[in-house]
Amino acid sequence: MKGQPMNKSQANQLQEFRRLSGGFRASRVVLTANNFAVFEYLKTPRTADTIAKKIKTDPRATEILLDAVAALGLLRKNGPRYVNTTLARTFLVKESPWYQGDMLRHSDQLWKSWSGLDEVVRTGLPDRSGGRDYEVFIRAMHNNALLRAKDVVGTLDLAGVTRALDLGGGPGTYSMELAREKISVTLFDMPEAIEIARQLIAGSKLTNIYPLAGDFHTDDIGKGYDLVFISQILHSLSADDSRALLKKAFAALNHGGRVAIHEFTLEEDRARPAPGALFSVNMLVNTMSGRCYTPREMKAWLTKTGFRKIKTKVLGETVVLTGSKE
Repeated sequence: MKGQPMNKSQANQLQEFRRLSGGFRASRVVLTANNFAVFEYLKTPRTADTIAKKIKTDPRATEILLDAVAALGLLRKNGPRYVNTTLARTFLVKESPWYQGDMLRHSDQLWKSWSGLDEVVRTGLPDRSGGRDYEVFIRAMHNNALLRAKDVVGTLDLAGVTRALDLGGGPGTYSMELAREKISVTLFDMPEAIEIARQLIAGSKLTNIYPLAGDFHTDDIGKGYDLVFISQILHSLSADDSRALLKKAFAALNHGGRVAIHEFTLEEDRARPAPGALFSVNMLVNTMSGRCYTPREMKAWLTKTGFRKIKTKVLGETVVLTGSKE
């Protein structure tokens, strides 16, 4: 009945509903604060007026923004001064090894394409209005992979692996992790990605990574590998293109070699967990035919390609599938 008071359970449900439906507000505040690099200026306490002068913004608007960022837990306010919290120091200051600012800049670009979701759903076509800064994208992938690389590579059986291919390896984050295991790694990706990867690899001081520029759909990816590693690539492809890429990987492997696929995980109904289902929307918005796939789907592709001894390991919101060329 309309006008009837809510019980406690319903009130809690309403609060959760509002959190979900209004999440864009918090996201936009954090993205904007990152765009203006406010966290770089708040390693020590400063006032809103001081920050406004540093970043050349309106003082009133800056104060309101910083108050909101503080309310979200990324800044601490003491009197008129603001300073980074541990959360901001860990993820939003460039010298941190866990820096995620590039990922936020990429998310800011995605904001524009996601804003066209109504039209994407109506037409089934991706949104191209926002454009894309390719360097931001590749560096964002490095931010993301830094948080996962050690755990992902730690799941792999590397016994007997002396030569590996990081296929579509972008910034080379996983290549570096594999190289630390004394493996010779070929990093294969588009020329623009390879150029950025070279800069990142140079900082690692590793000398056993060999960048190779090309398009894995059409160009030779080499052969004689003991391991082909494919991380976060298949979700950008159609099922047919994914199967074709796995056939190419199979042909590039030595007998007894292995393939490893790293992807977002989805239950068989594809309606959970939320990260995988939402990332499928990201692929809907940004690609012609990509989406997240279930482990069962990917396992079927591996089996049909000829891989055997297929294993699956769930790592939080992602999954690793491995198979052997017998």
